[in-house]
Amino acid sequence: MANAIYAQSGGVTSVINVSAAGVINSWRANNKGILYAAENGILGVLNEELIDTTSLSEFEVKKLRQTPGGVFGSCRYKLKSLEQSRKEYERIIEVFAAYDIKYFFYNGGNDSADTCLKVSQIAEQLGYPIKAVHIPKTIDNDLVVTDNCPGFGSVAKYVATSIREAGIDLKSMYPSSTKVFILEVMGRNAGWIAASCGLASTDSETPPHIILFPEVPFDEEKFLNKVKAVVDSVGYCVIAASEGTRDKNGVALGEATNTRDDFGHAKLGGVANILSNLIQTKLGLKQHFAIADYLQRSARHLASRTDVEQAYCVGHAGVQFAIDGQNAIMAYIKRVSQEPYLWEVSHAPLHDIANKEKFMPRDFIDDEGFNITKKCREYIEPLINGEDYPEYSNGLPDYLRLSYTKVAKKLNVFKS
Repeated sequence: MANAIYAQSGGVTSVINVSAAGVINSWRANNKGILYAAENGILGVLNEELIDTTSLSEFEVKKLRQTPGGVFGSCRYKLKSLEQSRKEYERIIEVFAAYDIKYFFYNGGNDSADTCLKVSQIAEQLGYPIKAVHIPKTIDNDLVVTDNCPGFGSVAKYVATSIREAGIDLKSMYPSSTKVFILEVMGRNAGWIAASCGLASTDSETPPHIILFPEVPFDEEKFLNKVKAVVDSVGYCVIAASEGTRDKNGVALGEATNTRDDFGHAKLGGVANILSNLIQTKLGLKQHFAIADYLQRSARHLASRTDVEQAYCVGHAGVQFAIDGQNAIMAYIKRVSQEPYLWEVSHAPLHDIANKEKFMPRDFIDDEGFNITKKCREYIEPLINGEDYPEYSNGLPDYLRLSYTKVAKKLNVFKS
């Protein structure tokens, strides 16, 4: 009976383990062979670090749904083209053959979609039968084809909640203290997370008053004039800034010179600090800033129920698509109806998804470039609806601390 491998890749989310639970339960329901989990993503496949998920109890699988992070470990490891990394791809197929793997489920974002596609291509070249399915995940919400990405709805809920609460705090103190607060959120090239902060605002006077998107070139003079105008009118100003905010030349304000991650992406960060210094220097206003960073993507205690359900279903459906014979595809979320909000899971070829990004449409951003439109609000709001609280113990979330034994290796150590 054929076996399968599941692996997690890239920056994790508060619901990636929900997708893992979906994959595991769907696999078990179909009475297939062994489902292995690769430790630390594709590196676990290359290094033959595998976990037999049949050892996980029903209780542990249930707790997966409530636990943030990646319980099997993730990685930022970019496999290059088939020509450049052929030895690594051949090693993957070697591991598949050693464990009779005929199904590969890769749970990740843009780079993971590309890896999944290339694995299917090298398998075809080598005549090895494999069904490779990409399970989507990314808080950045920048995968194409899918209406939205699992992980995004919960981040949107977290940042909108955080900026609303911080805005209330600031309003309490501004007459004699801080006048400006800045929240820096993730979003390398696309402003979906920053846009989500806009859900917190109910009118022109409630925060956030300014949102900075990567899609709108940063104009220092225009920005400072807007900050001053808001403070003069409302008394205080709350700003949501994407880490990918960039100037008219396309250079991110917080881009670290010559510093890149393992995927080749420039390391970003520090936008809030830059804006804070600018406001202090040019306007003389007292300010504070916060950087959401890992907090926004690990906040399982504030996950969106919609997001949890979608994360589970793409994992569950992905297995069924593979068993039905689909290969080199991604399970994606299709919005069937806006009012009432209805969705379903379908599949699309990875050729149409890998190495592409979905940016904020211009009609999701207002004419001034500092806020979201009604159309954007209507798109995001259903994704943050509902609560799915984890179980608590002694006042804190009771998350799964998985302990497992890896299977005995069958192959020689891989040397790249």
